[in-house]
Amino acid sequence: MATCFENRAWVHSAIACLEQEAARSADTHLLKLDMAGFPGIHFYFKDESSHPTGSLKHRLARSLFLYALCNGRLQEGQSVIDASSGSTAISEAWFARLLGLRFTAVMPECTTPRKISVLQSLGAECDLVPAGVDTSEHARERARAEGVCYLDQFGLAERATDWRGNNNIAESILTQMQKESNPIPTWIVCGAGTGGTSATIGRYLRYRRLPTLLCVAEPIGGAFAQAWQTRAITETKPCNTIIEGIGRSHIEPGFMFDVVDKIIEVADVDSCAAAWLLEDILGRCYGGSSGTNLIACLQLATAMRDRGETGSIVSLLCDRGERYAETLFERTWLAQHDIVLDDALGELRQYLGQDDGMIKR
Repeated sequence: MATCFENRAWVHSAIACLEQEAARSADTHLLKLDMAGFPGIHFYFKDESSHPTGSLKHRLARSLFLYALCNGRLQEGQSVIDASSGSTAISEAWFARLLGLRFTAVMPECTTPRKISVLQSLGAECDLVPAGVDTSEHARERARAEGVCYLDQFGLAERATDWRGNNNIAESILTQMQKESNPIPTWIVCGAGTGGTSATIGRYLRYRRLPTLLCVAEPIGGAFAQAWQTRAITETKPCNTIIEGIGRSHIEPGFMFDVVDKIIEVADVDSCAAAWLLEDILGRCYGGSSGTNLIACLQLATAMRDRGETGSIVSLLCDRGERYAETLFERTWLAQHDIVLDDALGELRQYLGQDDGMIKR
């Protein structure tokens, strides 16, 4: 049996390994878009898909491992488990492999095949559960029964992240905006899965005493949108969205209502159309939640334009679209889910004037 000193030595070594990885990682790009239909309003998108694990969850996964190590919950040789819709699991599996630990991802059985194959290539076990099964509770029960470390992204996301600084996503955005013509954004837009990203951004904006407002972009019927007005968190109804990672069916503990200034609900068809359009605009493919964010940005910009306001809006490109090649970017799959893309995509192109060269990057 390992001594306390030996256990502590491994923990110190694991933390050093995570710190070295963070030091090797460059910051993600902040891409600027100017649209002629919105004079004086500048759009910025932080490309979180450029992380080594392909999504903004790379930051969260590193924080969750550090939190588990520093709180004495993760020891040498211990297996790790978590519940995820895929992107967090991929990042966690990557870090588990970095530390030489076995990892299990508990995910809905409808998770995209590409995410499952990526996880398997990283050496992870994929525990796919049917609709109606609470993935978090299932992961928690397995952790208890098997004596493994439950990372608990949904319960610990806002606690594990250092929201005051340490290169969190909010600090990174504001640093990158410093030399822009409107360096203090009017709005920052993000989705909410665990609620950790919105909590980090919202708290940091207050910590820095900035006037920037925070908008959460949600699929129609998402639990955060349902409960935001009334705070009646026990009365939410299931959300039947095809946009993975957001649109929760219940309120997660990490979501902080009071740091959110507005919630915009977006139809799945519009999110999908916007995701397809992003590839045309930026030359790279992004997931459905990035499309949800784009639609929310456009709604906010329209209201600003109608009031005669100028300024900047910042949002996130959350993950790589290649993970959805068999789903969101496959017309047959979309048709099976009653998504008729052509009309929505045509309306969006017309609204943005894309065919007239009104978008400049």
